[in-house]
Amino acid sequence: MHFPRLPEYLSVHFSDFNDQPPTSAKQKAVFSSLHAQVGSNIFMKMRPSSYLLFLVLGSSQATLHFPSQREDDLATTEELEIVPGATWTDINTGKHIQAHGAGINKVGRTYYMLGEDKDSTAYFQSVSCYSSQNLVEWRYEGAALSRNDSIPDLKTKRIVERPKVLYNRKTRKYVMYAHIDNGEATDDLAVRKDARVGVATADQICGPYEYKGGFRPLGQQSRDIGLYEDDDGSGYLLTEDRPNGLRIVKLSSDYLNVTENIHLWEGENVESPALIHHNGYYFMFGSTLSGWKANDNVGVSLRFPKPSSQQPQLYSYSKSLSGPWSAWEPFAPVGSGTFSSQTTFVLPLGNDQFIYMGDRWQSNNLLRSTYIWLPLEIKETNVSLKWRDSWILDAKTESWREAPEYREYEAETAQLDDGALDRSCIGCSNGKSVTNLGSVEFSGLDARSATKVTIVLTHAVGGAQQRYAAVTCNGNEQIIAFLPTASNGTDTAGNSTLHCNLLPGKNNVSISRVDGMDAPDLDKVRVPRY
Repeated sequence: MHFPRLPEYLSVHFSDFNDQPPTSAKQKAVFSSLHAQVGSNIFMKMRPSSYLLFLVLGSSQATLHFPSQREDDLATTEELEIVPGATWTDINTGKHIQAHGAGINKVGRTYYMLGEDKDSTAYFQSVSCYSSQNLVEWRYEGAALSRNDSIPDLKTKRIVERPKVLYNRKTRKYVMYAHIDNGEATDDLAVRKDARVGVATADQICGPYEYKGGFRPLGQQSRDIGLYEDDDGSGYLLTEDRPNGLRIVKLSSDYLNVTENIHLWEGENVESPALIHHNGYYFMFGSTLSGWKANDNVGVSLRFPKPSSQQPQLYSYSKSLSGPWSAWEPFAPVGSGTFSSQTTFVLPLGNDQFIYMGDRWQSNNLLRSTYIWLPLEIKETNVSLKWRDSWILDAKTESWREAPEYREYEAETAQLDDGALDRSCIGCSNGKSVTNLGSVEFSGLDARSATKVTIVLTHAVGGAQQRYAAVTCNGNEQIIAFLPTASNGTDTAGNSTLHCNLLPGKNNVSISRVDGMDAPDLDKVRVPRY
């Protein structure tokens, strides 16, 4: 007797899961580790052995379906892209990621990003915590540190900026430092005059953090800050002391205080500091003073006159934290304003590769602020940053590579339904976009192999608030956010991204309005060629 060869995966359909959940504890445990839910239906790709286990556990809900070859084609590879400056939607709330001035920590195999929430105001709301397995798809885990009117430093209309976290092995605590200030979200130092660091601790990376208090390091002013842990476990505070210059200050063994000044760039006003160690050299990165405006970030050593939006962001290097340090030099093309961004963090990816992480601030509406992440190239003591419209980040191999060629599909040529119609859009490709969503369906998107890819949705959104759309890729629906692209209309185009499992052959992507929410105007869809 010959039995048919089972495919590597089976497709199992659980209907009305919300009404009839798996009953036994073992069933629930197996199910929770395998399921993927869409509404009240569950569609699972299971190995035959897993399905047999479900039968043994007594499932009365699972209907076995031997799929066609196309249905059984899962995304066997991931080619996920970073798209600098795009709306970046998290995977569980459907909102643009709010983690500005952020730092990255890796715990086990998981990356965590903690940064400022600028969703509705420049004043302190919370420090957000996100998690990711691949540095591209981020899950909102909650507020690590929240506004608290019973704590003077954290109350309404306070400033808490650039949170950074180190893990202290001695106390087994996560220690957060941040810039603490008073007054309005302004560059006026007569208003923002507290100029202190705040310290908080937690047992878990995402908190909740307990606020320990604020102080001026060594009695000196402190505004933009960073943290650095050296190879021997010693911790350091990077702090912008406006009257004197950028400092490196050593932390106490429990990381809760400072002990001594290690280096001062006297009279050199560099903010947004970030520090790494590579091949025997320390590299300091920072920004000259131009307020919310972008500049050519520097790495170290020029003395800078009055703030200007044309001043550079820089880097400097040294074999010792105490110096001597090299002169500050721009690491991005001069005049680019570091691609309209300000340094927030530099992440050592591994394999001698690094990621520059910057904020593209929109001071008139901080909600619109996006992220500029780009590969940072370091060869001996030379550092350079090159613009890329997109690039592939592979966290598993700790490497990056160039994005593939892509094909663009114009929205006005897609199938328009439910009142969607095209309109003139000066800033859009072909001078048109689709408005009044509606729904827009793109059919016949080609792929040669099963690959999880990043699709770019070019859109236009006026007003001050982000908008949303339901984007369905081969039957899988996601809520995607779209940031305002201009403050004075909808004739400026911007990008938003989603990640989609493409199947070999023809694929379908549809974009539709979410009930009760304003939708974006859609310009085009960009799909990588695989």
